[in-house]
Amino acid sequence: MATDKILPLERAFRLVDELKRRGQCVVFTNGCFDLLHPGHTRLFAEARKLGDVLIVAMNSDRSVRALKGKNRAIQPEGERAEILAALAAVDYVTIFDDESVRGVVARMLPQVLVKGGHYALDQIVGRDEVEAAGGRVVRIPVVEGFSTTALIEAAQKAVTRDK
Repeated sequence: MATDKILPLERAFRLVDELKRRGQCVVFTNGCFDLLHPGHTRLFAEARKLGDVLIVAMNSDRSVRALKGKNRAIQPEGERAEILAALAAVDYVTIFDDESVRGVVARMLPQVLVKGGHYALDQIVGRDEVEAAGGRVVRIPVVEGFSTTALIEAAQKAVTRDK
């Protein structure tokens, strides 16, 4: 079942350690993934091609609120994690509670850290740690026309228009 792919953070750390001991290439990405859209799924598909295992670290509800505002997350973390875990390109999902993913990246030290192309290299949290450990950072081009914020705004306009 897809929910078997959702791991508590400490278990995810141990899994990554074991995968690296076996010589597997771990690819890592992270985000809020508040409303999944084709930009996300295409990023995961491209990221998965870069190694043997794709780990997706997802912000907890608390950290999404801290980053995006009190009206977010739209979907609870358990549901967001379940949706991510159901994707074929995603091997494992874990949830972190900090506003920054730096500690998670520093502990996992994936061989490949992936973010969307809208991030400049110097904006990618964990880049220094991954590169210092011999890993690489890859920016996947953004799929134009897809964003969670745009989806939320469109839904709000539709509700307002229909009143």
